[in-house]
Amino acid sequence: MNNRYEHTQVGYLMLVILCIVLAFMIFFMSFYGFNLIGFIAVLVIVLVLWMFTKLTVEINGEFLKIKFGAGIIRKKFPINEINSYREVKNRWYYGWGIRIIPHGILYNVSGFLAVEIEMKSGKKYRIGTDEPEKLVQAIQESIVK
Repeated sequence: MNNRYEHTQVGYLMLVILCIVLAFMIFFMSFYGFNLIGFIAVLVIVLVLWMFTKLTVEINGEFLKIKFGAGIIRKKFPINEINSYREVKNRWYYGWGIRIIPHGILYNVSGFLAVEIEMKSGKKYRIGTDEPEKLVQAIQESIVK
């Protein structure tokens, strides 16, 4: 049995909004001239686009790994430390990105669906995904193995 799972979710809404804002900022800077604050804002938007518009979830043997964008921000959870896991739906105001929520720490780029994992230490994490059933099944198969 192949014990491998990998899925990347793209935050299309965030991607479109940030690209529109970026285009407007570049247009206004080219029309009105260089502005240091505008230039810094453009750099921040480009950085956010590069780092936070996709979330990759991977299970390969002994770890459940997540990484945002290019992979600078990443986290891994030992499979043998996962105590429980379940599909959940996040409230709209929990937002996207990395957030501390009442249910632990949320990692999300789009939508409201997630898989909540509770570690043996008692810490809880929610991993946003557009295919929670497949992620739950992959975690279950990894734990059973």
